[in-house]
Amino acid sequence: MGSVNKVILVGNLGRDAELRYTTGGAAVSTLNLATTEVWNDKQGQRQEKTEWHRVVLWGKQAESLQEYLVKGKQIYVEGRLQTRQWDDKDGNKRYTTEIKADRITLLGGGGAGRSGGADRSVAPQA
Repeated sequence: MGSVNKVILVGNLGRDAELRYTTGGAAVSTLNLATTEVWNDKQGQRQEKTEWHRVVLWGKQAESLQEYLVKGKQIYVEGRLQTRQWDDKDGNKRYTTEIKADRITLLGGGGAGRSGGADRSVAPQA
């Protein structure tokens, strides 16, 4: 059997998406997505734990969704885990694991989005 590398998240953006371009001209947008787990402890007290996820979008998807990906906006993300490696200015190897988004769907909650309430979904390009 083959392996599976799939991530599905629904959460809220912690800040506006950050769009930049690589030296080769490719658009890349970085998102900080919060997911929150809520439960009641043994004493019946409500508890919460928030996890932060780094999500990256590439190409036309990054450009077309940029104006809608604002702080507080609730989104659905499908993608896969990806680990990158680079050398810092001191020559030390650094690593980061992030979610490379294949599909983003804007949901109704949160944000001061400029979408006028219309949800948008963008799937990967062929």
